[in-house]
Order: sequence, then C-alpha cells, then structure tokens
Amino acid sequence: MDIAKVDLNLLKLFDALLKEGSVTRAGQRLGLSQPAASRGLGRLRRLLNDQLLVRTATGWELTPRAMALSESVTKLLDDARAIVAPTEFDPATASGRVTIASADHLALLLMPTLTSKLAALAPGIDLVIPAPSGDNVALIAQGGADLAIGSFQDLPARFHCRPLYHEDFVCVVRQGHPVLAEGLNLHNFAALSHLAVIITGQGRSSVDEALSKHGLTRRIAVRTPHFLVAPTIVAESDLILTMPRKLAIRLARSTAIEILEAPIRIEPMTPSLIWHERQHYDPAHQWLRQLIVDIAQAL
Repeated sequence: MDIAKVDLNLLKLFDALLKEGSVTRAGQRLGLSQPAASRGLGRLRRLLNDQLLVRTATGWELTPRAMALSESVTKLLDDARAIVAPTEFDPATASGRVTIASADHLALLLMPTLTSKLAALAPGIDLVIPAPSGDNVALIAQGGADLAIGSFQDLPARFHCRPLYHEDFVCVVRQGHPVLAEGLNLHNFAALSHLAVIITGQGRSSVDEALSKHGLTRRIAVRTPHFLVAPTIVAESDLILTMPRKLAIRLARSTAIEILEAPIRIEPMTPSLIWHERQHYDPAHQWLRQLIVDIAQAL
C-alpha cells in the first residue's frame, strides 16, 4: 500500500475509538459530528479490512484485530506528538487536556488543590479524572491516561514511579461510641465489629495481617471498595474503621466521626505517581509531575 494515499488522521480516530469504545464519543473527542465519525470508521474498516468496532447486545465492542493494533497505534501517535512537541513549556499559555487516574480517596486529597493550581498557573489545561478501570497500569500503557496515583508493585518495563508521601493508619468510630470512654486497646479493637475497605474486593488487608501476628482475628461486618463511603457508614453504626490518617483528618471535618490512634502497628502505605517512558522527558509532563509532588508533600 502506498502510504501517501493513507489519511493518517484516521489513526487519530482509531485511537479515539479505542479509548471511548463508541463512535459518537470518539467523534466528540475529536470535534467531529456523528456522521463524520461514522464515515471515518467506514474508511478505517476498508483500510484495515476489519470491522474494528461492532455493536453487541451490551453496546459497542472492539474486535480482536483492533485490540491487537491498539498498542502500535498509541505508540505511533505518541511518537508523532513527541516530534512536534515544543522543547520548552509555558504553563500560562499552554492548552490541552491531562488525564490522571486515581482512586477516589487519593483524588479527594490531591485533586482539589491541583485544580486550583492549574486554574491559577495553567488556565488552558483541562483536567480529566477517568472512571476507575481496575488496572491503571494498563490504562497508561494504552495511552488512556497520562499519570496514575495509587499503590503499585512490580511495574512493567518503561514505567517510572515517584513516591509521594508516607501514610500511617488510624481508627475512626462514630461520635459517642462506647469505646471512646473505655479507651481503645488491642483486645477490644479485635472484639469490635469492623468495616473494611478492600479496594480490590478480595484478599486480606494489612489490618488482618497485623492482627495475625498477635494470634488475633476480627469480624468484618461490612466490606466496601470505597474509602469515601466507609466513614458515613461508621458515623451511623457501632463499626470501627481503620483508614489512612490524612484521609481521616479530612473526612472528620464533615462527618460525625472521631479519630483514635490504632492500638496495633499496621504497615504504612506509600501512594506513588506513575507514568510511561514515552512522556518522561516531555516538558509539560515534567512540570505537571513536579506540581503534583509539591502538592502531595504539602499535605
């Protein structure tokens, strides 16, 4: 095939289709009408000799060939952007969009200040916080996010990681809870009914690991993957919740909970910022990473 006859803008549409999984939303992402996006999809199908995106009973789905091509197309577009990207970055005049994947509790601590900083320092930059995907590493690898914030282990090659801060744990109970009068110790902590936040929805938490070292177990009456829902449940029950200190302090301002020192040593957590090698030297990306680091260290 003569590459000169190929409209390379179709690759931008292909990339948008991969990220949005919808012809309409892909068109909106590129500023195209729905008919124009549909015509572009038709041209892509003829070019690649594959349907790429098919409608099913549950919505649109990518074909196996589309999935197989996704990494190559993402890398090609990233390389093209790198070629034409400016060597210097002026946040005051910059425009564009940045996508940061984060769990809800980390977003609560960092995103309000980041939004304020962007409005003051880089008013042309739009911030997108995508819905949880379950695997933010894969999201970045596929180009669906620029950065991700969370706890990560065993990152694949070509990924970079920057620890943001160290976080210990405290316990929270409702205001007026009986344990506030008697004091929290290891044994009544284990005897209470607990609410556990397990983001993956399965497996043992660091609290259970710590209790097991003392030969103790606990009853988990409620499990949830949502840190921001948990304190509200605690405020209206006799459950006890173990959670990161900074988050507990933030939520105690608006929720009827009391903070207690944990009676057991729990392994601290270290939220980190991760990104892909393809953006490591980009001046705009470097500026944004440092801004997030500064916000985190000021918590």
